Amino acid sequence: MFKQSYHIIGVMSGTSLDGVDLAHLYFKIIDGKWNYEILECETISYSEEWSNNLRVAVSFSETELQQLNEAYTLLLANVIKTFIEKHSIKNLDAVCSHGHTILHQPQNGLTLQIGNLLKIAEIIEQTVVCDFRVQDVQLGGQGAPLVPVGDKILFSEFDYCLNLGGFSNVSFEHYNTRIAFDIAPVNTVLNFYAHQLGFDYDDKGKISRSGKLHLELFEELNALAYYQKAFPKSLGFEFVKEIILPLIENYSIATEDKMRTFTEHIAIQTNLALPKKTGKMLVTGGGAYNDFLIEQLEFHLPQLEIIIPDAKTLEYKEALIFGLLGVLKLRNENNVLCSVTGSKHNHSAGSIYEV
Repeated sequence: MFKQSYHIIGVMSGTSLDGVDLAHLYFKIIDGKWNYEILECETISYSEEWSNNLRVAVSFSETELQQLNEAYTLLLANVIKTFIEKHSIKNLDAVCSHGHTILHQPQNGLTLQIGNLLKIAEIIEQTVVCDFRVQDVQLGGQGAPLVPVGDKILFSEFDYCLNLGGFSNVSFEHYNTRIAFDIAPVNTVLNFYAHQLGFDYDDKGKISRSGKLHLELFEELNALAYYQKAFPKSLGFEFVKEIILPLIENYSIATEDKMRTFTEHIAIQTNLALPKKTGKMLVTGGGAYNDFLIEQLEFHLPQLEIIIPDAKTLEYKEALIFGLLGVLKLRNENNVLCSVTGSKHNHSAGSIYEV
């Protein structure tokens, strides 16, 4: 008989390179339904050196990736251990960690999240559940997105769950089946251009708001083959590096205009991705703080109620859901949906390292 409640730490590092999100979570089953509480939580920013390494690692050799994996596992373990000690967290059932995605090429049977080595459990002296994506790719799936099973379990009252992170992804019920896919790059592109202007990110979308829409670039972005593909589908940083940025850089226009045009591109692709344009949509991730992007979404989806939740849920929803995925793995229950990833069947993914 499985437990009915769990104390967990969820750990997430996204492609926007904001840092490591950590959330102390309490899960409890009440009347057959999962309930959650987000307790202590914080984001530990990367040093400039680590941000640069993670940004360029897509080009590393196999030996360099192995060295990076070992170093990042050590970094992540120390971040988690410090978090546990700082908040005096006791009696944990597990630490559930996503790691950091470096390579994502499911079409080649490849996805790599670093920081998921056995050493992490040994250093923090806790049970660790991690490496959630590899099994799905081995089963012929995209290995992404994985959050939708958590959307289905924890946020079923919303018609859509939209995450605006390094990439945007959406999750919803489609003919009584959970569907999800990546829509477009978001902060991977906007942050890239904000850095050119000396900022870490586009605060509330002020830079994008000041720019002008470049119609030719806008139309060329919208014509990219990825947007014509049916789901399941997912994106990696390779798409940004090899396709998006070279395309944008073909245009000798102001950085502000590039950001304005790309923000409009995100909004219109979100509109096109949703089969119905009514109901309630939960919006989370760092992009939810981009007021201009939210305004563009509201403009293109006037009949859809856009709901931005409390700060903890907004910022730590992915850490929350990877915590839940870890709990499901501990219970040997399905935590990946084949309707979302395209794999051969639903399954319980992840590695469990016990100490």
